[in-house]
Amino acid sequence: MELVLYLLLGAAAGVLAGLFGVGGGIIIVPVLVFSFAAQGFEPNVLTHLAVGTSLATIVFTSINSVLEHQRKGAVRWPIFIWMTLGILLGAALGAMTAAAIQGPLLQKIIGVFAIVIALQMALELQPKASSSVPGKLGLTAAGGVIGWASAIFGIGGGSLNVPFLMWRSVPIQQAVATSSACGLPIAVAGALSFMWLGWDSPQLPEWSLGFVYLPAMAGIAFTSMFFARFGARLAHRLSPRLLKRLFALLLFSVGLSFLI
Repeated sequence: MELVLYLLLGAAAGVLAGLFGVGGGIIIVPVLVFSFAAQGFEPNVLTHLAVGTSLATIVFTSINSVLEHQRKGAVRWPIFIWMTLGILLGAALGAMTAAAIQGPLLQKIIGVFAIVIALQMALELQPKASSSVPGKLGLTAAGGVIGWASAIFGIGGGSLNVPFLMWRSVPIQQAVATSSACGLPIAVAGALSFMWLGWDSPQLPEWSLGFVYLPAMAGIAFTSMFFARFGARLAHRLSPRLLKRLFALLLFSVGLSFLI
């Protein structure tokens, strides 16, 4: 049953990654927290384990999502390059920040974040394009902030990247595609940092590589790789308003349960 859950979770994460330019972590982390708790994992480490595992799976999701978006010629590679410089440092700092927070408090922080993203999606609160794409220094600084926050929440950064790029006058499909590309360095830097930070923890379950639980990573990655391309194709064909609102309702429920 656990393997089936991981496979289904990977499929859902893959579709979300391609459709919205997110890594799927915003839904992977809460489900993994509940799953790890049901399996009797140590409460002090299970939230960090969920965040680290989520970031590891996003590595695979991002690769396939980016390949599909690149076929459409939608990725703005100059933006990606300069944001990545900041992302690599920010994601490592974010992992260290998360490791310093107690598990129950980290769950509440993630719960608040899920509710904020749910409201943003449900109400379609997107910033109006008000300026052009910033210079190299501005993109690097933005990448640092986004990488730091993304590593704390175990996400690919799409829920932060896409609004930022749209605010900077990048068209929505290019913003989603470029956000998918930026999810890869966030995931790699964050996952490696969580592996290192949890390497010597005595409370981890078997088959853990630091704060990455390998069975969950493998199951989620296996299906997410296929469904990310499906989601990316949908992003270029469909108006996702209804799906966004349904997803927002799910996120709001998850965030509320974390807080309660």
